Amino acid sequence: MSTNKVLDALMGVCVGDALGVPVEFQPRSLLRQQPVRDMIGYGTHHQPPGTWSDDTSLTLCLAESLCHGYDLYDIGQKFVQWYEQNLWTPHGRVFDVGVTTQKAIRRLRAGKVPPQEAGGRDEGSNGNGSLMRILPIAFYVRSLPPEQRFRIVAEVSALTHGHRRAILSCCAYIELALHLLAGQPAEVAYRQMQHTMQTHFAHEDELPMLSRVITQDISRLPEGEIRSSGYVVHTLEAALWCFLTSHSYAETVLKAVNLGEDTDTTGAVAGGLAGIYYGVEDIPAHWVAQIARREEIIALAERLQRALADR
Repeated sequence: MSTNKVLDALMGVCVGDALGVPVEFQPRSLLRQQPVRDMIGYGTHHQPPGTWSDDTSLTLCLAESLCHGYDLYDIGQKFVQWYEQNLWTPHGRVFDVGVTTQKAIRRLRAGKVPPQEAGGRDEGSNGNGSLMRILPIAFYVRSLPPEQRFRIVAEVSALTHGHRRAILSCCAYIELALHLLAGQPAEVAYRQMQHTMQTHFAHEDELPMLSRVITQDISRLPEGEIRSSGYVVHTLEAALWCFLTSHSYAETVLKAVNLGEDTDTTGAVAGGLAGIYYGVEDIPAHWVAQIARREEIIALAERLQRALADR
């Protein structure tokens, strides 16, 4: 069993992302006929097998920054370095970036607003671009009281996505991850997350937008009712549905990718949870072997684990 849960999480995100990259934007109907069953390459972005996208790049930027403590300005500058200098890219080039994230990074670069105000707060800023990269913050906030946890998650989301709906989606995801890190069974962790979210955000106007995750049981819905677009609520619902209705890492991420549409992000978000829950040893070894910059990701996970242990 892996003793480095940071590695479980990072590799979980990365492999799920890489599985989805070649088929991003493909409709579910096509993937039903030709499902992804293994690590493939090329396709949508014409990248070799094992190539991950901006989802993993920004996740790794956050993880690297956290090696030196929590510094919102530094996290934002890592994002700028990714966009402008190809920091934490799989092959030295950015090939995929969301519009909302791109606009926020330009604001971060300009430095005219505090970093936590760089992300858009309008209705159109409810894409999944903060949810896809938020997971490493779980390791930093896991011992903090709820109010402090939620404040930090909100700040990290708001670097690119400042709408409350996007922030609440990140909070729900991190809460579930924290209960999984505590060793709880998936169903128990899910119920605990629901309780925490209902308790702390009862008066939030945006909470009903997450009702299928927070007050209902997303795992009971049929696949036909699960959307997998780039809308943050769709991604949260799809990722949790895939995780809660599966029994292994591979089943979780293949189910996520084969939902179609925003395949890399659904794979990454679901894969992060499955990585924590099942461990890196449950990820098929030949998938991990193909991951671009695999050894550097492993080294980063070890650095972050050591840094957090020294806090």
